[in-house]
Amino acid sequence: MSIDLSKMPKLGFGLMRLPEKDGVIDHEHVCRMVDKYMEAGMNYFDTAYVYHGGKSEVAAREALVKRYPREDFMVATKLPAWEIKKEEDVERIFKEQQERLGVDYFDFYLLHSIEEGNNYDVYVKYDCFEWGMKKKAEGKIRHFGFSFHGSPELLTEILDKHPEVEFVQIQLNYLDRTNPVVRSQELYEILHERNIPIIVMEPVRGGALASMAPEIEEIFKQKRPESSVASWALRFVGSLPGVMTILSGMSNEEQMNDNIGTFKNFEPLSDEEFNIVNKVTDEILRIPQIGCTACKYCCDGCPMKISIPDVFRTINTLRRYPDDWRSKNFYSGLTQRSGKASDCIGCGQCERVCPQHLPIIELMKEASEILGY
Repeated sequence: MSIDLSKMPKLGFGLMRLPEKDGVIDHEHVCRMVDKYMEAGMNYFDTAYVYHGGKSEVAAREALVKRYPREDFMVATKLPAWEIKKEEDVERIFKEQQERLGVDYFDFYLLHSIEEGNNYDVYVKYDCFEWGMKKKAEGKIRHFGFSFHGSPELLTEILDKHPEVEFVQIQLNYLDRTNPVVRSQELYEILHERNIPIIVMEPVRGGALASMAPEIEEIFKQKRPESSVASWALRFVGSLPGVMTILSGMSNEEQMNDNIGTFKNFEPLSDEEFNIVNKVTDEILRIPQIGCTACKYCCDGCPMKISIPDVFRTINTLRRYPDDWRSKNFYSGLTQRSGKASDCIGCGQCERVCPQHLPIIELMKEASEILGY
């Protein structure tokens, strides 16, 4: 069953950064956001086994599956290599996901976070590509693909071995085009050349492209004073041929309203606007930043309960605004709820699961020195 691109919404609702209240997912808030998104004529929901510590799929069941006819929406979820210890785990996880989401089939199913090393090796060891196609033949998966954080060389190897793959999800945004780790421009070109539909994750780079230094934001505002900074990032990826759906991990209704406004009457970037994006890219790259996208994969297994993405957010803000007292106040409050940067014991659990391949242990040492504890 080939993908009918005409039926795919350009904006996908990513369920990785759902709003929380008192440390748990805010069900009423999520329901309002689901309703607003559906009312806008959009219906692609992306979750995963590990999002929100395993609660994202359940939240999708309660806010979406139980409240809308099954044929009115598309749901995507993912098989996590790092949770597979034996062959039986693949089927166990799949059945658990069906129960969590309350569905008989998944519209899109992905092997999660393929990259060189352990993740890809696990999928190969347990024949997960063949297993996925079997599930498709059984009608339990409508479309089968994978999310990718590896090199262009590995992507080419996988696509050569598995022409049955129907789509690929990659990290793509204007800042990562030349990132030597992400290499998103090369990944995009490989997929586009093969006419493989692309789902984009991290189009706003975990929020980093939604807010930036005032002098950089002004470059955008001079051209489109009424448009948000985030809308430029979304319009950039939405203007690229071959991009099927763009995921936004929306955390509140304000973000959703802005994103829906961007895509409701979508306007591709003009040549002049592409040049403006390139100018902003050059300006941002002048300021060294920690390339964290706040996916929080590092948090669940941290023995010291350190909110690593929030520590990095503090450091990035201080790099841009060294005298900003609010950043240190934020960090002080953070340490009342989670571990301090200096608590890091260097176990390496975080580095093993980081899609950005960040040297987190060294960065935590630096953060501890900058923040004082």
